[in-house]
Amino acid sequence: MTKADLCAHFHWLHRPGHPLVLPNIWDAGSATAVADAGGNALATSSWAVAAAHGFGDGEDVPLAFVIANLGRIAAVSRLPVTLDFERGYGESIQELKTSFGELLATCAVGCNLEDGLRGGGVRPMQDQVSRIGAAREVANSSAPGFFINARTDLFLQASSEEHSDEELVSEAVERLRAYKRAGADGFFVPGLNNPLVLRRLVQADEIPINVMAGDEALGEYAQAGVARISFGPLTYLKAIAASAAFAAERL
Repeated sequence: MTKADLCAHFHWLHRPGHPLVLPNIWDAGSATAVADAGGNALATSSWAVAAAHGFGDGEDVPLAFVIANLGRIAAVSRLPVTLDFERGYGESIQELKTSFGELLATCAVGCNLEDGLRGGGVRPMQDQVSRIGAAREVANSSAPGFFINARTDLFLQASSEEHSDEELVSEAVERLRAYKRAGADGFFVPGLNNPLVLRRLVQADEIPINVMAGDEALGEYAQAGVARISFGPLTYLKAIAASAAFAAERL
C-alpha cells in the first residue's frame, strides 16, 4: 500500500466501541513481536524507546535517533506505524514545523502530540491549538491523511479522585473540541480510566478517544465508546521483567 493508503487504513481502524489495540513498541524486535502476534498497527512509546536505548524520557532522545529508529521499525513490517512524538521537538512554532517536516518524510502515518510541559503542568490551550494547527498545516502539504493524536496531560497530572471533578472534565471537553478544530484526528487522555468521564468525552464530539490501559480487562473501554487503546511503557516493562526473571533463575 502507498503511504496515503496506510493513512486511510489507520483512520479506519479507529472505530468507537471496537477499539484499535496497540501494545506499544520501542524497536524493530518489539515491532516484529507485535506484528507476529496479530497487531493491526504499530505505535511507539517514547518512554520505552528512551529506556531501551539509555536515554531519559521527555525528548532526551535526539530527533535523529528517533527518525533512524523509526526507519528500522519500518524495515521489518508493512503495518501502519504511529510515533510518540512527545511535545513535537520544537518550542517555537517554526521549530515544530521543521521537526514535523522530518517526521513526515518517514513512513509514519501518525503521531502523538502532547500538551504537557517538560517541567510539569499543561501548556495553555490556545498555545497548544496553535501548535496543532501548525502541525496540521505541514501534514496537509506533504502527507495528507496523517493522523495527529492530540494528547492532553490533564488527567495524567491529576489524582484519580479528581478525574470526575466538573472543572477538570469541562476543561478536557473544551480542549477536545479546540484541538479537533485545529486539525487533530484523535484525542488521547492518558491517566483516565473512569468510564463515566470517558463516555462524556466520547459524546462531546466526533473524534476518536484514545486511552492508556494497564493490566485491566479492556471490555469496559469498548463499552464506553473508546476507539483506541495503547499501553505506554507497559509492554517494555513486562519484557524487561521477563528478561530479569529468566536471568535470575540462571545466574
